[in-house]
Amino acid sequence: MSAPASRRVPEGFTPTGTIATHADRRRVVFATVVGTTVEWYDFFIYASAAGLVFGQLFFAPAGEGFAQILSFITVGISFLFRPFGAFLAGHLGDKYGRRLVLMLTLVLMGVATTLVGLLPTYAAIGMAAPILLITLRILQGISAGGEWGGAVLMAVEHAPKTKRGLFGASPQIGVPLGLLLASGVMGLMALIAPGDAFLAWGWRVPFLLSVVLILVGYYIRRRVEESPVFTELAERKEETRMPIVQLFRKHALLVVIAAFVFAGNNAVGYMTTGGYIQRYATDPNGPVGLTTADVLGAVTLSAVSWLVFTWIAGWLSDRIGRRTTYIIGWVLQLAGVFLLFPLVNSGSIVNLTLGLVVLTVGLGFTYGPQAALYSELFPASIRFSGVSISYAIGAILGGAFAPTIAQAIVQATGSTMGVTWYLAGMTVLGLVATLLLKDRSGIPLGPDHEAEQEKSPVYGLAKA
Repeated sequence: MSAPASRRVPEGFTPTGTIATHADRRRVVFATVVGTTVEWYDFFIYASAAGLVFGQLFFAPAGEGFAQILSFITVGISFLFRPFGAFLAGHLGDKYGRRLVLMLTLVLMGVATTLVGLLPTYAAIGMAAPILLITLRILQGISAGGEWGGAVLMAVEHAPKTKRGLFGASPQIGVPLGLLLASGVMGLMALIAPGDAFLAWGWRVPFLLSVVLILVGYYIRRRVEESPVFTELAERKEETRMPIVQLFRKHALLVVIAAFVFAGNNAVGYMTTGGYIQRYATDPNGPVGLTTADVLGAVTLSAVSWLVFTWIAGWLSDRIGRRTTYIIGWVLQLAGVFLLFPLVNSGSIVNLTLGLVVLTVGLGFTYGPQAALYSELFPASIRFSGVSISYAIGAILGGAFAPTIAQAIVQATGSTMGVTWYLAGMTVLGLVATLLLKDRSGIPLGPDHEAEQEKSPVYGLAKA
């Protein structure tokens, strides 16, 4: 039931009736960009290290080939715990606010990342080393599962109706910024401490730097006001008692379809963010054999491209709709998938860089509008749970074991063609899921419009 007209909040106003100023919105955008950049820097330096050194340092007794597979499996294991983080964060976020969750996840991620940089290796403490490594990666996964939904809702729920795609792109660009920062710092350390020095201590420095980044991110996020949608819910005492139960009772199919949308992007993106290309292109026994510093430099450049096209796609989705922007993105991503390995396998660092940059065009177009798309799919009272859990499930179906699958395919077949077809299949899956959803660009997000928000965005269904 809608609230009385006197209690409705006009577009551009906070629930207390004050105008949401440009300064307020700039502060929210800045805080979400910085916070998600720090979170994903922490997440990606682990993936990069998994591709470059963890196999040798923590899993060497398993043998060279299997040690690397085990190393990539630890990247994927964390994804299995992201739904737990999403469930926990969704419950807390829908009951106690988006801002609280953002603070908690930032601290948890930073502590886990810093401790990885201090871990003894297998040679020092035996089996305890990989067990501790996996435990810390699980904590990273729990944090990542809760972080994204909070950052997205803070950005989108503060945004003007006509700029949700652009505002929602701010936490999205934190991912390529995190990749850029992680690859840049790893690449710098590969230059400062090449060869055995990188293996001995150089890889640890990027993890230890997380302490500084977390302090900066925490300070900035503390200065941001709570989401106006949650503030209005709290003032009316209309928070849902069991938001996760309500989500799956009414919107289970929507969660699955939304998860498939993200899975199509995430599987392809994790060729670099999951460390696979870094390992494949630098393997001294492989067909490419490029230097670590060169490959990390190429990944860093591709992160810049990914950032630019993510931002463009968010802006464009405000003009042509989320669904249309996504469809364009899936076509571009499919083209990038088929070009990637022929360029990488040429053995040229220029071609590898070109392949990664071309791939990021489609990745940006299928990632930039996601924050706005997800926010417009779910009712206000269970929105945090909806976007967080859909995202976490999509990450498991998509990127969780994409590097492991790619490594296993190449070891079994001796060719990257099977990897190309796997990534193409995931892209098509994302396209089909997108086609099943109606475009709800501009739908009111506040609690006054729950009845409208409850109508299913899935084609062919009258109610979720």
